[in-house]
Amino acid sequence: MTSVDARDDEAPNLLALENQVCFALAVASRSVLSLYRPVLEPLGLTHPQYLVMLALWEQDPRSVKDLGLTLQLEPATLSPLLKRLEAAGLVRRERSTVDERVLDITLTPAGRQLRDRAEAIPATIISQLGMSADELDNLRGTLHAVIAAAARG
Repeated sequence: MTSVDARDDEAPNLLALENQVCFALAVASRSVLSLYRPVLEPLGLTHPQYLVMLALWEQDPRSVKDLGLTLQLEPATLSPLLKRLEAAGLVRRERSTVDERVLDITLTPAGRQLRDRAEAIPATIISQLGMSADELDNLRGTLHAVIAAAARG
């Protein structure tokens, strides 16, 4: 009698947990995000809020629609993030002066100043990961390729 798991001389077990891309991505994501938590806490930000702030530090103001597209977030997910950032005094939500249907998100002075404190975050995370800049650049490129492939699929 042979075991269902006895596949030493056969093709790899496609259902083995360690062979699943989804498992590796999920564990890697949780592991890396856990490094961000204590680094972002003194800034009063969660990781999703940090991503919103990064997008706004790149371009200010931005419409809610543009932020959602950039961050690949649904309005139902983005709206509570923006409300919390507004309550923290980091952003303002205002109707566009050009098109009243558009809601613009603008950094407040406090939101702009927070950028100075956030500049140390990438180096801190890179140091904690103990990976070279080249390794992380290659990983980021591979992840962008995976994202694009999944979007096509």
